[in-house]
Amino acid sequence: SCVHTENCSVPTSEIIAVEETERSKKQRNIGKWQKMAAPHAFTVYYVKKARNHRWRCSDVTFWCVDEHLCNQWIQALKELLEMQKSRPKQLLVYINPYGGKRQGKRIYEQKVAPLFSLASISTDVVITERANHAKDNLFEVNINKYDGVVCVGGDGMFSEVMHGLIGRMQKDSGIDQNNPKAPLVQCNIRIGIIPAGSTDCVCYSTVGISDPVTSALHIIVGDCQPLDVSSVHHNNTFLKYFISLLGYGFYGDILKDSEKKRWMGPMRYDYSGFKTFLSHHYYEGTIYFQPAKHTLGSPRDKDSCRTGCYICKKSEQQLAEQHKECGLKHEEDEEEWKVIKGKFLAINAVNMSCACPRSPKGLSPAAHLADGSADLILVRKCSRFDFLRYLVRHTNQDDQFDFSFVDVYRVKSFQFTSKLSEDNESSVMDIGKKRFGHFCRDHPACCCNIANSTWNCDGETLDSSAIEVRVHCQLMKLFARGIEEDCKDEAAYSQSSVEQLL
Repeated sequence: SCVHTENCSVPTSEIIAVEETERSKKQRNIGKWQKMAAPHAFTVYYVKKARNHRWRCSDVTFWCVDEHLCNQWIQALKELLEMQKSRPKQLLVYINPYGGKRQGKRIYEQKVAPLFSLASISTDVVITERANHAKDNLFEVNINKYDGVVCVGGDGMFSEVMHGLIGRMQKDSGIDQNNPKAPLVQCNIRIGIIPAGSTDCVCYSTVGISDPVTSALHIIVGDCQPLDVSSVHHNNTFLKYFISLLGYGFYGDILKDSEKKRWMGPMRYDYSGFKTFLSHHYYEGTIYFQPAKHTLGSPRDKDSCRTGCYICKKSEQQLAEQHKECGLKHEEDEEEWKVIKGKFLAINAVNMSCACPRSPKGLSPAAHLADGSADLILVRKCSRFDFLRYLVRHTNQDDQFDFSFVDVYRVKSFQFTSKLSEDNESSVMDIGKKRFGHFCRDHPACCCNIANSTWNCDGETLDSSAIEVRVHCQLMKLFARGIEEDCKDEAAYSQSSVEQLL
């Protein structure tokens, strides 16, 4: 089931649409058919794969003298497309007109809407007017009417739609999100991301490029990539979900500082990053974590998560078997916890690599999108120079975990309590004095008494100094297929993908 053009084969699953070619187009392209009486033609629109995971819509026109034969071809190809059951027919689209460079509406109307129209996808478009507009709207709409929800914006917009969709699913199923041990109901409605923000980390980590046309084509062909989502709780109260990064210390401080400088635009992250690096604060606390024994991978192996990842598939099966055998027995849970106390410059938990154009490997290069685990990275107190060496490794090919002051663990849940929270039986004044003295001793040059950091939860601040985090395996699904393997020989790649699909 392939269409053969002069130089490539295209699997049916990557055909976008088939249309009878208009007479005006025929006149322009008639060429060698001039001598024939009124030739008939149809055009096949298909996915053309370019470098760096970029997809484009290309087309090829087939000419034919016999009108009946031409119609038979069109009908046969349309029937093949109808058999592609994973393709969406009706989408709910949320556009953030203020995000990033304020181009969301223009990007959607000029680059995405024409492709959806070509693929006969009908859409209901909501242009958001305030924060949480999309999230609130998802609790009200008739969600069963749609095959997917598309968000046009950056990571913040995606997070809002994700919170709305997961929250709606739990509400409809009568599950209390405030219970950290509640098994959450999976979302079967896929989310599509059209990148139009200042940061598009989720898109980059699941498609391999932040490009609106590529993402639109992944939605059209009905790709599906399950994703782990982690929940953050404080004292049996639900705070937030995160899909990429939860960071305390360095990344939390950068975010807190950059929030005050929104007028600077995306440059604020560089400015705040440099300032935070110079201030070199560390934070004391205790981490309790449960190792992810079910997963085949480990944070320091070289197995990156790619399309059809076997580690994700196997880990999901292992986790399901564990749950069948023992359910969520709290006694067994207690035995598995490991404890680490210390002084940390950064505590990062990531559900995915967190790769982006500046950091092509991300914070944890071997993290998996759907294996039911997060990578917990602990950067202990060290010199500024050592910390800089660690940060630089995010931009090159060196092993960023190969330092004595960096520990990394693959976990399925963890808790963190800051030293300040543990000491809360003392009066606030005592703590203030104790912390002030403590910092002055270690930082004679800067008498800073910041006792707690902030959590950077997918780009939003959380101020709780005692939290509980749990990974929910494959809680939601994206219109994506993970990052496809790079192949220098494009023709060989195209052929192998066709053979797999036939």
